[in-house]
Amino acid sequence: MALLINRRRALTLLGAAGAGAALASWGGPRVAKAAAPHVVVIGGGFGGATAAKYIKRRNPDIAVTLIEPAERFYTCPFSNLYLGELREFESIGHGYDELRDTYGVTVLHTWADGVDPDAKSVRTRNGEDIAYDKLVLSPGVDMQWGAIEGYDEGAADKAPHAWKAGPQTRLLKSQLEAMEDGGLFILAAPANPYRCPPGPYERVAMVAHYLKTHKPRSKILLLDAKDSFSKQALFIDGWESQYGDMIEWVSLSNDGKVVRVDADTLEVETEFGTRHKADVLNVVPPQKAGFIAERAGVTDESGWVPVKPATFESALVDDIYVVGDATVAAPMPKSGFCANTQAKVVAAAIVATLEGREPPAPSWSNTCYSLIAPGYGISVAGIYHVVDGKIAEVEGSGGVSPREAPDAFRTREARYGAAWYAAISNDTWGTAGK
Repeated sequence: MALLINRRRALTLLGAAGAGAALASWGGPRVAKAAAPHVVVIGGGFGGATAAKYIKRRNPDIAVTLIEPAERFYTCPFSNLYLGELREFESIGHGYDELRDTYGVTVLHTWADGVDPDAKSVRTRNGEDIAYDKLVLSPGVDMQWGAIEGYDEGAADKAPHAWKAGPQTRLLKSQLEAMEDGGLFILAAPANPYRCPPGPYERVAMVAHYLKTHKPRSKILLLDAKDSFSKQALFIDGWESQYGDMIEWVSLSNDGKVVRVDADTLEVETEFGTRHKADVLNVVPPQKAGFIAERAGVTDESGWVPVKPATFESALVDDIYVVGDATVAAPMPKSGFCANTQAKVVAAAIVATLEGREPPAPSWSNTCYSLIAPGYGISVAGIYHVVDGKIAEVEGSGGVSPREAPDAFRTREARYGAAWYAAISNDTWGTAGK
């Protein structure tokens, strides 16, 4: 329990023999009951909300404060389906009533602006300092503005990245709706690592579905800073079977890397000087850990957060744990499912440590469903554990959907994807989405 560490200290001071009786009958000054340990969680997405919930599930006596600016969190998973008109935007939004009302998590809707690891406190945007015993960061990603020449925050208002679900997603959707039939949609995909490896490729599929339905003479150009990508053969097969020649993928070796953006003219220039002009331009730039991770001192020169594999405690700063897209946790991908399972491992590790126990041996899982068209789904899965101090995928634990699968199999995968989203949303926030 929460007082186990203090009780052990007291027993040590009194001596093992007869210590229990001495504590019960001691007539001297009473020792004040220790305050409950306090865990602060920053970020209310798949990682942070899950960590807060599962710490309270494991030990309700631990005080947990979740700091998340948004009163309603919109998920990147399934946001592509909104672009394809297969989901309403509110169906990917989730609130925090269950965490607050059922589990007793204190939810603060404000920004965390700074962390003082020495004082073990978090500074909020309203100037409040919140002390912690353990800190969990689930900061997601920030864009590396300027990594592509000409692409900064101002440019994103004209050529959205839409890699954080919210206003950018709505902006991209409105641009698609305003595009003339016969127009060109360009998506610039980044090099690894980045949030959601299959995300750009599902996005062009969902955009293609929208265009096929409403603007069938339009084309999609996918300019890629990589020569290969997650579920590549499955995506290409699906694009061709569902959309014919609407989608063109240009790899890194074929001059697909975008190095310059002119958001005013919606033009991009690739590494070898080729220029392309879009009617709608979607630039997904290189990314890094969310800003609070850097301010907490847990990022390295890569911009991401190295962690101790067994617990996901920061490799650089004690008592700070990091989950989700911000971490260096390969071969696990940067996915919502991984953030959820990492958060459960962190919750178990924190509770065990606060109770004076060794953290349990970790194991993680991931399943990522992608939709190519209505009733046409594909997936990739894996299970991970620690081997020789490093995270490793369990041999034979996963893999991708079979390439030569019948239509009924693809239909089931699409259905499983929708069920997965409902289940993980309920597990995280207590709301299943629609």
